Amino acid sequence: MKATFINPFTSVLICSALWASATLAANNAHTAQVSHGANNFYQSERISMQKVTFNNQYHMQVTGNLYLPENMQANERKPAIIVGHPMGAVKEQSAVLYAQKLAEMGFVTLAIDLSFWGESEGSPRNAVLPDMYAEDFSAAVDYLGSNEHVDAKRIGVLGICGSGGFAISAAKIDPRMKAIATVSMYNMGAFTRNLYNQSQTLAQRKQVIAQAAAQRDVEFAGGETQYTGGTPHEINDDSHPIAKEFYDFYRTPRGQYTPASSSPELTTHPTLSSNTKFMNFYPFNDMELISPRPLLFISGDQAHSIEFSQDAYARAAEPKELYLVEGAGHVDLYDRVELIPFAKLGDFFNTHL
Repeated sequence: MKATFINPFTSVLICSALWASATLAANNAHTAQVSHGANNFYQSERISMQKVTFNNQYHMQVTGNLYLPENMQANERKPAIIVGHPMGAVKEQSAVLYAQKLAEMGFVTLAIDLSFWGESEGSPRNAVLPDMYAEDFSAAVDYLGSNEHVDAKRIGVLGICGSGGFAISAAKIDPRMKAIATVSMYNMGAFTRNLYNQSQTLAQRKQVIAQAAAQRDVEFAGGETQYTGGTPHEINDDSHPIAKEFYDFYRTPRGQYTPASSSPELTTHPTLSSNTKFMNFYPFNDMELISPRPLLFISGDQAHSIEFSQDAYARAAEPKELYLVEGAGHVDLYDRVELIPFAKLGDFFNTHL
């Protein structure tokens, strides 16, 4: 499939990527930075995996990897954790790593592909629909609640990057989620409206909206789909530091992955006409609905996204905790196993599930 990319005036960024000029020169000498034990494609030998599918409430099939701890007894039921991937990514990028590590601690875990991405259904591919993403978390609770290996009253959720906001959105109206954790969270609504540090003006926002609306007319008439945002496919020494950070994960062997439903040209890029759906997404409103269920927000203290975890923590009711990982950036917590606080996550879910 031919991919056409449009960078809006504001260069709207999604969690798995950010703005990049199409004229950036290739840096073919770039090699992935795999320090601190970066191991996105970790394969545990201590657990078992089953590919599973289930329908969300709108009869769209969601696909996930179900991980079972070793030595599970036939009639044994364990607490379970749903793990959501970064926005624009797929479950094989970060979510599967976390799911396996938590399964090694004794939890049943389910790493899911959000609708329109990876192996889950949804058309057009790479569409943005945050309410449907949140629905996928509730659908995963539906599935796990009926699973013979799961204690239905002990189900938690973990959202990485954009999925942190989707998990919170789901948990506000789904009390079956008993404990909620986020890692390197992005509030995709706030970011799309405002960019970092409230830097996007109202006029710029309106221009992005107008561009997306015009593209709807093109596609309704049968024109070519256009894409926006996403991780740049090329970088050079002058590229933005955040562009380099995402490139190092998504465009190198460290974390690059292309599902069968996509192509290397389209991975991480949402459709231009749908990306403005995030402007109506306010996951942090009414967060007190989650209390007294516990919330854990994990961020690197050097992460460009730290503002979102800090904002969510300030808005949430007790019990809540903001846990900062010293020296870690945003993407560091995708796969750098020597930095990721797996023990902290294990203690949190053991305590509250």
